[in-house]
Formats: sequence, structure tokens, C-alpha cells
Amino acid sequence: MQGITRRRYTEDFKTQAVALAESIGPAKAARQLDMSAKTLANWLGTSRAGQPLSSPSRKPVSEMEGELARLRAENATLKLEREILKKAAAFFAKESK
Repeated sequence: MQGITRRRYTEDFKTQAVALAESIGPAKAARQLDMSAKTLANWLGTSRAGQPLSSPSRKPVSEMEGELARLRAENATLKLEREILKKAAAFFAKESK
């Protein structure tokens, strides 16, 4: 079971995507760029409101923080798998009687 990976877009990509969406429409631009139409619509709204497309408050994640997040996600997955195996073992033990 794999988690959803979040795509990260550069400021330049976002600017070009907004320009493309304004020229040919957001739905068609999203299909061409192979991305979510909702994401592109959010960028369009942000751009039209005169706000920057990237959040200046986001700081880069250190290597240790990234590793911690990965390990926490892996731990959650392993706990879920363990619970599933416990339930399966109980089911088969009850069925075999």
C-alpha cells in the first residue's frame, strides 16, 4: 500500500501554466499539462487576485525532517497492515473450528 505523492511545481512552471490556461482555458491546459484542473484553477484565482503563486512562508524541509515524515508514514502503514493481519488470523482461526 503506497501513499499519495504530492507533486511540487516551480514558480516558473506555475506562471507558464497560468498563462496557458488564460489563453486556451483551464480545463484544456490542465489536460495538456497532465495535472489537476482544480489545482490550475486555484493558481488562476491566486494570480487574478494579485497574490504570489508560491507561499513565501514555506521553508525548505531539512533532510532529517523529511526522513522523520517518511518513517512516520511507514510506521502508520505497518500498524495498519498488522491490524489487518490480526483480523485475518482471528477470522481463519474461528472458521477452522
